[in-house]
Amino acid sequence: MSKTIEIRWHGRGGQGAKTAALLLGEAAIQDGKFVQAFPEYGPERMGAPVQAFNRISDEPIVMHCSVTNPQVVAVLDAGLMDAVDVTAGLGEDGILLINTPQSPAEIRRCLHWQGKKLYTVDASAIALETVQKNVPNTPMMGALVKVTQLMNFENMLADTQHKLEKKFKNRPEIVAGNVNAIRRAYEEVKLA
Repeated sequence: MSKTIEIRWHGRGGQGAKTAALLLGEAAIQDGKFVQAFPEYGPERMGAPVQAFNRISDEPIVMHCSVTNPQVVAVLDAGLMDAVDVTAGLGEDGILLINTPQSPAEIRRCLHWQGKKLYTVDASAIALETVQKNVPNTPMMGALVKVTQLMNFENMLADTQHKLEKKFKNRPEIVAGNVNAIRRAYEEVKLA
């Protein structure tokens, strides 16, 4: 019997949480997995809190609802932690991945968090350096694949590059920047 991995993405409108969930889902499909990838948000405005979700499994997924007890939570904007309980439903063996320049130890002290896996990566800085925009979604994908080992990194990277090449046909610098951002975050993510 296979286990379904549930992921909840927290971000703000315009940071790419929905896109990250969709790209990760598409890469997982190419990896032979069954997938769900969907957003959940209220008033669609730039900067408003949004959530997106993934379910990834070796078997068909029959559940169709929001993810309330994820195994993985990815936070694209650390500022959300003051307004939203990003750890809601995350079990003792869960993984929390946060976009922040702070170390995992600093975040652990702020959250008073013990025993759970906590990772940080400065996805915003990586995005600014590689894509020239503070859109941390693709770097967060690279970090998430590293900390979860959900799929083969090189396969995910190739699939995501292919999708981006279709979307940005005449903008190879955007594709190259995002590919570089994914690879850097994969290499730079830190564990507490």
